[in-house]
Amino acid sequence: MPTKSQQQIEIQKTILAYQKNPDDEALQTKLISHYENLVGSLSGKFAKNRETREDLFQVGMIGLLAALRRFDPSFERSFESFAVPTIVGEIKRYIRDKTWSVHVPRRIKELSPKIKKTVDRLTNQLKRSPKIAEIAEALDETEESILETMEMARSYTALSVDSQIEADSEGGTVTLLDLVGRRDKGYDKVNKKLDLEKAFHVLSDREKKIILYTYFENLSQKEAGERLGISQMHVSRLQRKALRKLREAFPENGLETMT
Repeated sequence: MPTKSQQQIEIQKTILAYQKNPDDEALQTKLISHYENLVGSLSGKFAKNRETREDLFQVGMIGLLAALRRFDPSFERSFESFAVPTIVGEIKRYIRDKTWSVHVPRRIKELSPKIKKTVDRLTNQLKRSPKIAEIAEALDETEESILETMEMARSYTALSVDSQIEADSEGGTVTLLDLVGRRDKGYDKVNKKLDLEKAFHVLSDREKKIILYTYFENLSQKEAGERLGISQMHVSRLQRKALRKLREAFPENGLETMT
């Protein structure tokens, strides 16, 4: 059985071979399998549940591959001592940037965990909850930035729209969805009609009538043709021409959805 030092030499040779041939799936699979437990252990320290653990494990694997590509054995340090900070850094960046329910500035994401650690430390020292001024002084931040960060930290996780809240003094409840306003069913349709009316100046009189008949009065092409004294095929050609003009006049208003 090879000794531990021999195993390290062998794995370093494999890493160097992988760096020379990064597309070699066999080498990559061998290295990933070898360090799978290391990534699992590191990601598990930051995971709150099974779903989070799986996400962080994948992120940790990205950090592992980055470490494998950048590792330099000439520095005379083990790969593990080099890889751990890289993997942990990748996981922490993911937690900072991807796990908030709403987008907040990076400074807020970076300050929030510092505030939590400082609050815990000051609570132990003072034997009470620290004041905002004391937290700000300990972190060399303004009270405003501390308050802002603490307020925005509440957005770290989102509430389900099915979450129930108390609605009256008798204990009646409603869900958040009950309080969310809904867009009227005809709202988008009205907006599109207004856009069409604004764009009508690019159409000929006959094209305007065809659009009015077919989209505003819901007539068929045959019925529109009978009103105009032309064939259904002629109506179809003029309709396509009119729609093309409208799309070119107002491309940003979604008129391309009208056929």
